[in-house]
Amino acid sequence: MKTLLDLENWNRKEHFSFFKQMEEPFFGVTVTIDCTKAYAMAKKIKTTFFIYYLHKTLVAVNHIENFKYRISGNQIYSNDRIDGSATISRKDGTFGFSLIEYHADYKLFEQNTILEIERIQNTSGIFTRTFEDDNVIHFSAIPWLDFTSLSHARSNRLPDSCPKISFGKMTVAENGKRSIPMAVHVHHGLMDGIHVGQFVAYFQELMNA
Repeated sequence: MKTLLDLENWNRKEHFSFFKQMEEPFFGVTVTIDCTKAYAMAKKIKTTFFIYYLHKTLVAVNHIENFKYRISGNQIYSNDRIDGSATISRKDGTFGFSLIEYHADYKLFEQNTILEIERIQNTSGIFTRTFEDDNVIHFSAIPWLDFTSLSHARSNRLPDSCPKISFGKMTVAENGKRSIPMAVHVHHGLMDGIHVGQFVAYFQELMNA
């Protein structure tokens, strides 16, 4: 379900009009996330760290209102739920785009994610399904690189207002502290730095829980 946003009474109406006309309306930041407690918790409950932090990402995305906005023509809709479209790798070095429904219940989310990962790994090609709706984030993991910045391949001719969230290689300091880089790219017509800051702060809280 989605609801039409009242643009005329939105305090960011002028911001939206300004940024949506740009050839590259996305902006991005890269931050370092402390994942010491999150990694330990994933091991404790015997789940994969990838599924664990994907779930925490979607919890945070669904918590911040602006991350649920999507552009359709000259209108903005707020989605009731945001799912994940994660790139899933295969043994042959290729990957496919997945569709993973968000569920607050972690066990249910984990089960559905495992099934979708298995489906992607047993198919070929980049598109193995259709995507009728845009109530997703574009999610990826680059576990080989401890990156400090990241860019994305994008076509300015195709309508796209989905946030893009990527994680890099987890590193361990001498004191045992674990950290992981996270890149967040969002449409500036839908949000500003303050909203990205709220998302990052809440995500870090979830990772520390």
